[in-house]
Amino acid sequence: MAPIIRPATAADLPALIHGNTSLAWETERKTLHEPTLRLGIANVLSDPGKGFYTVAEVGGTIVGHMLITFEYSDWRNGFYWWIQSVYVWPEFRRAGVFRSLFSHVKTMAIEDPTVIGLRLYVERDNEQAQKTYANLGLEEEPYFLFGQYPLTGRGGKIASV
Repeated sequence: MAPIIRPATAADLPALIHGNTSLAWETERKTLHEPTLRLGIANVLSDPGKGFYTVAEVGGTIVGHMLITFEYSDWRNGFYWWIQSVYVWPEFRRAGVFRSLFSHVKTMAIEDPTVIGLRLYVERDNEQAQKTYANLGLEEEPYFLFGQYPLTGRGGKIASV
């Protein structure tokens, strides 16, 4: 059965929390701070400027999700849509759920003249995901990802945004 792809709503918050919690544990063996995660997802759902979640449903139940956030490129005068927080419930993997989510988002991006590309990052050791992304036409980019979190001097405190 092909999943139904739709925008996430506030009613989907519990499923998005579950999916992101599972994603963090499966990929990085991290336990997320649930109140921070809840607030972070709620902020995205209530402020389209931060991004948007798309969910996949089968039989009225969410079986996968994908977050899109935005990066503006002054060099290219347009936005990259970053694919983040991708999770498919284990019993629905290898059934086209991610492909359906990706196809839907790619179509949205193509229809938006301000979007110049799609990007995502993947764990170096997650070869299965890398193969999946390559099969969908995504290519490895010539960049390494660097970061600093939490910011030095802030003590790990997160402000409400």
